[in-house]
Amino acid sequence: MDYFNDPELNGKYLGTITKDFVKVCDTLAEASSQIRKGDFSQYPIFVFAKQEVPLGGLLVNADELNLEWHVFASYLELFVQQGIIDVDGVEAFRATYKDPNEFCCLFVLDEEFTNFVFVPYPED
Repeated sequence: MDYFNDPELNGKYLGTITKDFVKVCDTLAEASSQIRKGDFSQYPIFVFAKQEVPLGGLLVNADELNLEWHVFASYLELFVQQGIIDVDGVEAFRATYKDPNEFCCLFVLDEEFTNFVFVPYPED
């Protein structure tokens, strides 16, 4: 699996993701911090999906906030346990993972697009 931002991700698709991301980024930044401080993982992953998925815990319910995407909190080790990231791919994932204080690692899961996307947190 390619862990870099996908160049095929079209602007309209990215627009729907970033529109929701801006509304929940503070929540994601706090959750990322808690995952890392709680020693769950140094590699938080937030799953963006339009339907419920069994990947981590529901963090943001799209229906309650009038968003397009539900957000689930997860992390690298759970992705390995669930077979989404192969054990042999862990080092490649870690090598491409961006600073979690500056970037949010999203796993976008939809019919037309499934991949990792690193989105910078807005600057204050």
